[in-house]
Amino acid sequence: MAAESARWLTIPDLVERLGLSPGKVHRLLEDRQLLAVRRESVLMVPDEFLDENEPLKDLRGTLMLLADDGFSDDEAMRWMLEVDDMLGTSPIAALRAGRKAEVRRVAQALAF
Repeated sequence: MAAESARWLTIPDLVERLGLSPGKVHRLLEDRQLLAVRRESVLMVPDEFLDENEPLKDLRGTLMLLADDGFSDDEAMRWMLEVDDMLGTSPIAALRAGRKAEVRRVAQALAF
């Protein structure tokens, strides 16, 4: 996978940071509140997907949209972290900057 994050968090890292049990962290992944991919056989989440000690609020809807568009987890992760020409930045950076509607509009256009 080509997409990179400044810092990747393992499930134990998330348990500690979020103050949740491993089962609840896995539920966040199942509910698409967070997205994880395997890196060197370890399930990991980019630090950018968190806002302090919780999942970034606007992430879930975007991840669900990408899944509905047929993106695999690896493809969704790559798209979220790489610079998108239409956004002028990575989708996760745009979400963090409050550009939710714009990010979702671009994601929706990818389905066509």
